[in-house]
Amino acid sequence: MAGGVKKPVNIFKLKNLGEPKNVFNWRLWFAVISFGLLGAARGVDEGLISGAFNSNDFQETINYFSYSDVERTNIKANVSAMVQIGSVGGALFAFVICDRIGRIWATRQLCLLWILGIAIFMGNGGSLGAVYAGRFIAGLGVGQTPVVGPIAEIAPASIRGLCTCIFTGFVYVGIVLAYFTNYGAQINLGDTSHVRWLAPTSLHIIFAGLIFILTFFQYESPRYLVKQGKHEKATENMAHIRHLPIDDPYVVSEIGAIRAAHEEELEATMGASWYGVLKEMFLIPSNLYRLYLSAMVQFMSQWSGAGSITLYAPDLFDILGITGQNESLLVTAVFGIVKFVAAVICALFLVDVIGRKRALLLGITLQAISMIYVAGFLTAVPELGVDDSYVLPTAEASASRGAVAMIYISGCGWALGWNSMQYLLTAELFPLRIRAVSTSLVMTLHFVNQYGNSRAVPNMLLPTGAGGISPKGTFWFFAAVTIVGGFWVWFFVPETGGRTLESMDRLFDLPWYKIGRYGNEDADLKDDAFNEKEAVAAGLDHIDVVDEKRAHGDNHV
Repeated sequence: MAGGVKKPVNIFKLKNLGEPKNVFNWRLWFAVISFGLLGAARGVDEGLISGAFNSNDFQETINYFSYSDVERTNIKANVSAMVQIGSVGGALFAFVICDRIGRIWATRQLCLLWILGIAIFMGNGGSLGAVYAGRFIAGLGVGQTPVVGPIAEIAPASIRGLCTCIFTGFVYVGIVLAYFTNYGAQINLGDTSHVRWLAPTSLHIIFAGLIFILTFFQYESPRYLVKQGKHEKATENMAHIRHLPIDDPYVVSEIGAIRAAHEEELEATMGASWYGVLKEMFLIPSNLYRLYLSAMVQFMSQWSGAGSITLYAPDLFDILGITGQNESLLVTAVFGIVKFVAAVICALFLVDVIGRKRALLLGITLQAISMIYVAGFLTAVPELGVDDSYVLPTAEASASRGAVAMIYISGCGWALGWNSMQYLLTAELFPLRIRAVSTSLVMTLHFVNQYGNSRAVPNMLLPTGAGGISPKGTFWFFAAVTIVGGFWVWFFVPETGGRTLESMDRLFDLPWYKIGRYGNEDADLKDDAFNEKEAVAAGLDHIDVVDEKRAHGDNHV
């Protein structure tokens, strides 16, 4: 268990990974899916809000057309981004809640916050303040979802990438359901009553209620219990999740490794004070490098533009020449399916097969090509998104469809790369003692950048005369960030696939400028040395047992 499984993983032949056959059991998958549903929180919101906001009834309810053009742009940006700014607060205090009350109760309270906020939004009564307040409160719950779910802590190392990507997969389940719910409401319910935007918005309450109920069938994270000193309970929970007896060598070894890592961290930082935790985070070079990696992943991923494309997809497809609200919603819904399929492919066939780094670079490459094409198209037809009276010539229709296709391809790249890795790397990089606070800090940066991007994009899309950089400038900006991100990943990010959470330290022993390119080779050598040392120790233990039996007159050894 020192270094984990390093060979490619065939998810259809998990029995060949050398793990006990009971490990990959229904209890594990039920827990992973139950906590993976938390990903739908973000997906539902990103998929719903733009379509709901564009509803004529919603806009009339908040007197949208009584404002100037620039004020309307700011209102739309604020409403769309308010969940993100609430999520900053949610992610920031999530680690306190996780450390105080555990992962199960933390999940329950975030569901209640989520429901409360959406209820205020749905009952706004035409008050823009209530719209803002409701979405902010919902964000306090949504922002905790990437921090609270213990998927990485309960998943075996050999399939941790697959299990964590289930969270990402549910982001896209939420997006697809939201897109099609908006489309279905527009087609079947019309746009003359509140039901047009209330019915799709109820998806939030459905998911929050389902997750809340499922928590009563789940067990607390063994790693959290070890941190609390409840070692017997931790062993019981691990045995339950692994579907093995509590004295099974696999369970004993796994809990032993967790306890040893935790005790080593406590000894290294001399106690459990907050000052000690902060010292460990920022003054130990290997931990500081992990914070740097996680923070840069959040920055690069959000400003590559793919997240805002999901959030403002109907508006962007309109800029690219898709006319009519129904047509725009349908194209947007298909976009959601494309991203969902890409996420499934990544989870099943890439992240634990070719590794995190290669999957990330593949996704970035697809995203960069797409952004460059769309930016070039908008440069060739600069009137799109700038002149409302401009009608796309028939001669440019093929190029327009090509740009729409490239948006789809960028969605594939986003699902294969940044969107999966921004959660996976954050979940698996940090030592147990600082995991909750570090993950919380990084996810706070995630939502800060997501808020900044989603708040800025409507203004960036404005013509230069109105203070924006125009649609073409916006996509050239996204292309540039994506390309820079690709070079950064190649140079700085190590491969983390197949490692136990307790063996991750070995990746970060080299100087910082060598970790991304040579960290894996160095860690593999240390794994071999560790395994040899364990084998020698096991042999000596066996000799001691034999000698002891002989000393007592047992000659049958």
